[in-house]
Amino acid sequence: MNVAMWGRALSVIPRVTKAEWDELDVVSRWLIATRSAVIIMTAIASGIAGLLAYRDGLFDAALWGLCTVGLCFAHATNNLVNDLTDHKKGVDKDNYFRTQYGPQPLEHGLMTTGQMLKYAAVTGLVALAAGGLLVAQRGQITLTLFAVGIFFVLFYTWPLKYIGMGEPAVLVVWGPLMVGGTYYVVSGRFDWRVALASLPFALGATAVLFGKHIDKLEADRDKGIRTLPVLLGERVSRWVTLAMLFGQYALVAYLVVTRYFSPVMLVTLGAAPALWLSFKAYRARRPKRPPPELPPNVWPLWFVAFAFHHTRRFGMLYVLGLVADVVIRKMGLVGP
Repeated sequence: MNVAMWGRALSVIPRVTKAEWDELDVVSRWLIATRSAVIIMTAIASGIAGLLAYRDGLFDAALWGLCTVGLCFAHATNNLVNDLTDHKKGVDKDNYFRTQYGPQPLEHGLMTTGQMLKYAAVTGLVALAAGGLLVAQRGQITLTLFAVGIFFVLFYTWPLKYIGMGEPAVLVVWGPLMVGGTYYVVSGRFDWRVALASLPFALGATAVLFGKHIDKLEADRDKGIRTLPVLLGERVSRWVTLAMLFGQYALVAYLVVTRYFSPVMLVTLGAAPALWLSFKAYRARRPKRPPPELPPNVWPLWFVAFAFHHTRRFGMLYVLGLVADVVIRKMGLVGP
């Protein structure tokens, strides 16, 4: 059992050799294979829904726990299916971008196809079991949400990513579907304002994906993968990503002005320094080689690294603001 590696795999995507991989415990291998560092974004999305339900006096801890487990394991299944599909289609061959920033278990020979299928099957069964229990508790609408989620897990990699629909899918999944859907399952009701409140976080997740797809735009174009950055072009995609990052703050401001959020949510402005770094990076083309000030083991990530840094900072402050918003409302310091 390597607890230190668990923590590392939850914060970054560790680069490991085959010899190092063979020494790891099964939990460490699963965390690395599923790219658990990005699954944290799913846990945060579920947390946002839970906080909003608690704020509204509608929180059910058991249902929220099941939602969180189901969503995180569904995301993990998607990442495994993604790598398996791209390996089978030959996308990750010839030092493709995905194999440069972290281990692709199949391409790097860390796992066999059979082992990857077992990981995906067990992970998927956990997600299905959690979803089945939730459907039994909440009925038809939850079944519909469950079915939509399965669709995105199975078909994000192909064909959605190949036809410019991957990025819109992420905006929908990490926003209204994940946050709004979890809020419904936990509380038993829909609220359009929850869907709106999900968008600041969902825009961050979508910006991260845009950044990654800009970084590998040429490689995707060569392989016939028509992501939105491929369709829009590099320059337009850079400015679209910046618009999403700035849009996060605009939405928070709107929700504060309309009094859905209290002014304490303006704590998200603490992410402005990270936004400024992103702006400086995105206003120019990707450098040909890593600048000396770039931390080690980041390259070839560039645009996605800045978007991820901002999204992590903004997301933490967003959740912190929600916690504070809940506390001051429960104390009666602001109106419901």
